[in-house]
Amino acid sequence: MEIDWVALRAAAVEVMGHAYAPYSDFPVGVAGLVDDGRVVVGCNVENASYGVTLCAECGMVSALHASGGGRLVAVSCVDGAGQPLMPCGRCRQLLFEHGGPECLVEALPEPLRVGDLLPHAFGPANLDKGRGAIPEVPERLARWRGRGTVFVHTDSAGGALVWTGYWERSSGEGEEKGILEEAPTWHDPAQGIEWARARTARIVVVDEAGETWWAGEGQAPAEIGKRWEA
Repeated sequence: MEIDWVALRAAAVEVMGHAYAPYSDFPVGVAGLVDDGRVVVGCNVENASYGVTLCAECGMVSALHASGGGRLVAVSCVDGAGQPLMPCGRCRQLLFEHGGPECLVEALPEPLRVGDLLPHAFGPANLDKGRGAIPEVPERLARWRGRGTVFVHTDSAGGALVWTGYWERSSGEGEEKGILEEAPTWHDPAQGIEWARARTARIVVVDEAGETWWAGEGQAPAEIGKRWEA
């Protein structure tokens, strides 16, 4: 997409004139080009309680979603003199979220990528990794760690294939037999196996076709025979 930086900065300068900055006397305006061609703008809005001041980029991102969403392609942020201004750290995080690392920010002598302004950024992908984190073994079950068997198997949630499982103890002394713990659900069987390894070395995977695979330690039992490698 071709970027008209002159027009984009002009839009940022215009909205800068509407900034509410009675405390800092530092008005800021920002304009962003969206991937569908429209331009969204924002200005800083200060507050007597300084900590709740809104940067111009906050208003621009709100305008982005209020007018239909999309992804930011290019952004021009200007100060009271109409010159390019670098977004603060928080706003670089906003631009990463709503434009990604390839979004361009006007700078002199040439625009810069958001990915260069905020290297190693925290984003949605980090949350995806965090979901399905392996829960610790409940204290009441800690004494059974290393015993029993975990079965990791497929299931359906909202029409989608997911993986879940259970930890069971079917032999040995003690009153607690049967299912010790139900597993959460994951989209990746590897997460289920990791959950299982925190509990026991005996892990059996049951795939969508009902076939059983050994994912535990040591040689697979004769009745299973096949090792899970995925």
